[in-house]
Amino acid sequence: MTEQVSTSRCDSPLLQAFVDNRLILVKIASRITGCRSRAEDVVQDAFFRLQSAPPITSSIKAQLSYLFQIVRNLAIDHYRKQALEQKYAGPEEEGLNVVIQGASPETSHINFSTLEHIADALTELPSRTRYAFEMYRLHGVPQKDIAKELGVSPTLVNFMIRDALVHCRKVSGSRGDAASMGRR
Repeated sequence: MTEQVSTSRCDSPLLQAFVDNRLILVKIASRITGCRSRAEDVVQDAFFRLQSAPPITSSIKAQLSYLFQIVRNLAIDHYRKQALEQKYAGPEEEGLNVVIQGASPETSHINFSTLEHIADALTELPSRTRYAFEMYRLHGVPQKDIAKELGVSPTLVNFMIRDALVHCRKVSGSRGDAASMGRR
């Protein structure tokens, strides 16, 4: 595989030193990361950092040392991040076998039944109250926006949401009280 090298000159001597020594920088990074494509990413990150760096007027030897240190540090950071990700990541198939705590058929049925009771309770409410409750609790719309849309005060919207919640708790009975106590 041949690599194309730009023949244009860079604005700063540091960037020009970077371009001239790019292959060496990739080799340094690949020794640390263990992968040439990751090393290319590291070197590219280093280039972007150098573009925003202040100009350095030191000797070419100092500039090269600076470049090597930047690439080395970035490669080490990349390697550490990769090692951490591998430590906590597993194959995708593992996620399919995760057991959800409390997800027995009985619990699922109770939860579904409670949701049906709440849905029925919401249909018993006046449409404006139900709308305010659903927009706030289910869709996360701020109360002041609901008030504007309904043409009422934010205080009234707050009372409508409270009334709907009280009504849902009454209808769901003891299950709603137990569930709300478990969340506190």
